[in-house]
Amino acid sequence: MIFIVAKWRIKPEHADRWPEISRWFTEATRAEPGCLWFDWSRSLDDHDEYVLVEAFRDDEAGSAHVTSEHFQKARGELPPYLAETPRIINAKLDQDGWSELGEMSVG
Repeated sequence: MIFIVAKWRIKPEHADRWPEISRWFTEATRAEPGCLWFDWSRSLDDHDEYVLVEAFRDDEAGSAHVTSEHFQKARGELPPYLAETPRIINAKLDQDGWSELGEMSVG
């Protein structure tokens, strides 16, 4: 699995509307056959920062994502809303999904 975490700093005047602004890109990415998840969260410490956690099945799915029409459209349409270039961690993991955090086991 390709596991990605990206921090997106949005211009303050657009931060509250970011989920709406990026919705088309989010929905198109989630519809990709190789997308395992594509989930946004808002930082508790920085009101203008969103954290994107995404995963793709394999290299082929990752390549399909970055060469897709909606990704190319996003490259042109989303940067004007950004305060800086997003920061990213991109790693290959030998697993297919989330594991349980055993140290916080419930029940």
